[in-house]
Amino acid sequence: MKIKMLAAACAVAGAFAAPAQAQTEIQWWHSMGAALGERTNEIAAGFNASQKDYKVVAVYKGSYPESMTAAIAAFRAGNPPHIVQVFEVGTATMMAAKGAVKPVYQMMKEAGEPFDPKRYLPAVAGYYTDPKGNLLSMPFNSSTPVFYVNKDAFKKAGLDPEKAPQTWKEFAVVAGKLKAAGQECVYTTSWPSWVHIENFSAWHNLPIGTKSNGFGGMDTRFTINSPQHVKHISMLADFGKKGWFTYAGLGNRGDARFSSGECSMFTGSSGAQATIRKLGKFEYSVNFLPYHDDIKGAPQNSIIGGATLWVLSQKDKSVYKGIARFFTYLSSTEVQAKWHQDTGYAPITTAAYEATKASGYYEKNPGTDVSVRQLNYKAPTANSKGLRFGNFVQGRALIEEEMEGVFAGKKDAKTAMNEAVKRGNDILIKFQAANK
Repeated sequence: MKIKMLAAACAVAGAFAAPAQAQTEIQWWHSMGAALGERTNEIAAGFNASQKDYKVVAVYKGSYPESMTAAIAAFRAGNPPHIVQVFEVGTATMMAAKGAVKPVYQMMKEAGEPFDPKRYLPAVAGYYTDPKGNLLSMPFNSSTPVFYVNKDAFKKAGLDPEKAPQTWKEFAVVAGKLKAAGQECVYTTSWPSWVHIENFSAWHNLPIGTKSNGFGGMDTRFTINSPQHVKHISMLADFGKKGWFTYAGLGNRGDARFSSGECSMFTGSSGAQATIRKLGKFEYSVNFLPYHDDIKGAPQNSIIGGATLWVLSQKDKSVYKGIARFFTYLSSTEVQAKWHQDTGYAPITTAAYEATKASGYYEKNPGTDVSVRQLNYKAPTANSKGLRFGNFVQGRALIEEEMEGVFAGKKDAKTAMNEAVKRGNDILIKFQAANK
């Protein structure tokens, strides 16, 4: 009898027991496709397995511009994702979106999560801070353009595969020999403006715009029609006529031309290494960008690309605590070191870099530290800290449109760069007026 009564009591208690607490879902919209997407999903899965309160759902939303546009539209519709990955040129636009963004430094403090901005590499953190040095978004996939060489193609042309050209003059000599040896695609590039305007400027300590490239205020104007800029773009066009440069198109389209073995030299993101490792059937090296040795002070340092994670303002404020916990996990030394080693993106923290170095990874995999060494080659100047131009998503697009005109033989470099400055300044002026 007592057993029956006890069973009945347990049944009643069970009926009134509180149900298991459901996990809070965190939507993370990103632009990491293919091999990078696989690594991104692994990070989300790792966090989900580390605790039971929150579940991060990583959702691929297309290219950087597409995911940013989708997130803005979702916010206006009242149903924003919790986290959106935004590429570096969208920084000023996100900063100006008052009320739409939850600053990371503020969120981490309110959530009681340990957060020290000094943990992050200065070249990374400095790009995403406000004038007071507060970190507004969470660094994630920080890259910089590097110079790749197909060592097998060099051997075939009778060139030393261990000696990548360091200057553009040396590049021209090597390009001529590769072409003479029957190489159809000698050189290509991804991200034309990022590599050949923005990083060309920083690498040669030249301003991209006034007001410290926009860091000093919104009333900035472009300066990318300098004699040095014009000469560089003109050189690329001349290389194209000689068959030394094959224009691959916008975005990262040049990646496939190199990873397939079609092109023997390539400038693109350090983060392209994940794809090259997966698809490439040849030996390759990762090197510093070539520079013009007739420009005083070059090389200087390159600037970052890639993206950070922005937290959009949420109606349910309790979700911020889960996002903060995820960011703590994301920034951990173990996670960041693995991400850096798996993808080629620069480690965002000093600890991740030191851990990778101590493991002997750089010695076993020569060139994998190039991104960090190039970013920190010299102390950043006002010209090489980075850029912060309003609506630069559109600004970069029109710059590349003018570059395409030169590569297609429709314009000379001087005319194109003058037009890029004029059209770009119109965008900057409109942005300044809209955010007074």
